[in-house]
Amino acid sequence: MTKMKKIYQSLLIIIGMSVVSFPAWSEELIAKDSTINLERCLQIAQENQPNIMASTYNVQAAKSQVGQAASYFFPQINLNASYARVNSSASSSASLGGAGATPSLGAGNVNREFDQYKTSIGLTQNIFDFGKVWTGVDIERYYLKAAKSDLDNTTSQVVFNVKQYYFKVLQAKHNKSIAEEAVNSYQQHLDQAQGFYKVGTKPKFDVTKAEVDLSNAKLQLVQADNTLKVAIVNLNNAMGLANPPEYQIEDNLSFVKYEVTYDDAISKAYDNRPDLQSLLAKQKAAKKNIYLNVTGYLPTLAGFADYNWAGQDFPLQDSWDAGLAISFNIFNGFLTQYQINQAKANYNLMRANEELLRQGILLDVQQSYLNLKAAEDTIPVAELAVKQAQENLDLANGRYTAGVGSPIEVTDSQLAYSNAETNYTAALYNYKVAQASLEKAMGVK
Repeated sequence: MTKMKKIYQSLLIIIGMSVVSFPAWSEELIAKDSTINLERCLQIAQENQPNIMASTYNVQAAKSQVGQAASYFFPQINLNASYARVNSSASSSASLGGAGATPSLGAGNVNREFDQYKTSIGLTQNIFDFGKVWTGVDIERYYLKAAKSDLDNTTSQVVFNVKQYYFKVLQAKHNKSIAEEAVNSYQQHLDQAQGFYKVGTKPKFDVTKAEVDLSNAKLQLVQADNTLKVAIVNLNNAMGLANPPEYQIEDNLSFVKYEVTYDDAISKAYDNRPDLQSLLAKQKAAKKNIYLNVTGYLPTLAGFADYNWAGQDFPLQDSWDAGLAISFNIFNGFLTQYQINQAKANYNLMRANEELLRQGILLDVQQSYLNLKAAEDTIPVAELAVKQAQENLDLANGRYTAGVGSPIEVTDSQLAYSNAETNYTAALYNYKVAQASLEKAMGVK
C-alpha cells in the first residue's frame, strides 16, 4: 500500500499537481482486529474527514488572499514587446521648376511598407492611497481568521458526530448482549418446560409458550445485530473511512459525572464558540470594507518609470520617462456611494446575525445543560430498576423450577429485566451524548 501511495504521488507531480495532503488509507489507520479507543477515533477523523480537509483548503486559500492584497505594497514591473508590419500611404504632389527645370511626377499616393519594433519595461509604485491597500490587507486577515474559526467549527461538528456514533456502537453492543442473554434465558426455560412436560408435571402450554418466547427473543437478537452493524457504518462514515477492516472499540460507556455550572457553560460558549468567532471576524471585515469604499472618493498617488526601445531598424532608438501620477475620480455615476451603502448594509446584517447567533448559542447551552442533568438523574433510577428486575427474575425462575410458578410469570420477569437493562444502557448513552452536546455548545476543543 505504501508503494501504491508513492506511485500516486509521483503521478500527481508529473501532471503538475501539488500534493498538499494525501487521503489516508483505511488499512494503515486501523489494523485488522485491533481495538481502538475514542481518542484514536477522533484522531482518525481529524486526519481523514473530507469536511475537515475541505475547510483546511479554505484556510490555505484565505492565506493566499492575504498575500494577494499585500502584493500592492510592492512595485509592479511589466515587460512588453511588440512587432508590426506597417503599410502606410503617403501623398505626393507635382512641382513645377523654373526655366529649364525637369517636371516632376504628377500628384498621387506613395505606399510604404516597413517593420516596426517596440520594447518597453515599466515600473509603477503606489505611494499614497489613504490606507486603501492596508485596509484591504486587514480585511483579508479578518477573513483568514474567520476561515480558521470555520475550520474549528467543522472540526467541532465532526468530533461530536464521532462521539455520538461511538457511543451508539457501544449502546448497540450492549443491547445485542442483552438480546443474547435473553435468548439463552428463554432457551433454558424451554428446556425446563420440556423436561417438566415429559414427566407430566407441566402442561403442553408451557412448552408452546416457551417456544414462542424463544422465537421472539431470536427475532430481537437479529434486530439488535443489524442495529449494531448500522451503528458501525455510521461511525466509519463519521471518521471519513470507506471500507476499513474489522475492528473493536474500547467500552467506556460508564457513568463519570461531568462537572460544570450553568453560568460557566454560558460564559465558555460566548468565549469559545468558533461559529461566533467566525462571525465576529467577518463583522470586523465588513466594517473595514465601509472605509475601503469611502477611499473611492479620495485620490491616489503613484510613481512610474518606463524605458522604451522603438524603431524600424536595429539598433532601436531608446528613450525613458519617469514621474508621478495622481488619480482622482470625479464622477462615476454614483457608483462609490452605492458601494458605501451596500457595505453599511452588510455590516448591519452582520450585527443582526451576531445577535441571532448569540440567542442560538444560549438556547443550545440551555438545552444541552438540561438534557445532561436529566440524563444524570435518570441513571441511578435505571440502575435500581435493573437490580429490582434481576431479583424479580430470580424469584420467578426459582418458583417455576420449584413447580409453583407459571410460564407467564417467567416471561414477564424476563421481559422486564431485558427492558430494565436496555433502559439503563440508554440512560448511559444519553448522558454521554448530552455531555458531548454540551461540550460542542460551549465550544470546548
